[in-house]
Amino acid sequence: MIKFDKPIKLNGVELLAELNAAGVKISTPPFIDGNGDFWLDVSDKDKTKTANVVANHNGTTIAPEPTIEQKLASVGLNVGDLKAALGL
Repeated sequence: MIKFDKPIKLNGVELLAELNAAGVKISTPPFIDGNGDFWLDVSDKDKTKTANVVANHNGTTIAPEPTIEQKLASVGLNVGDLKAALGL
């Protein structure tokens, strides 16, 4: 575990995706200890790369708007079903 500066806006899911996109593999979620210190389980060789990703992270606190496909799937439909129902 390596300690990093905690981003002002932290979204753990987004941060893990950003780290993965940068080629940094993490086996455990980010951890904030009782002192407010921010820890990530990364290898020493990825420390600099991780620090850059963490420094540029600006997590959102609002869930992203679902796509049309996701909305249709929530009621058991897909785009093809919708087109067929509309005769398109």
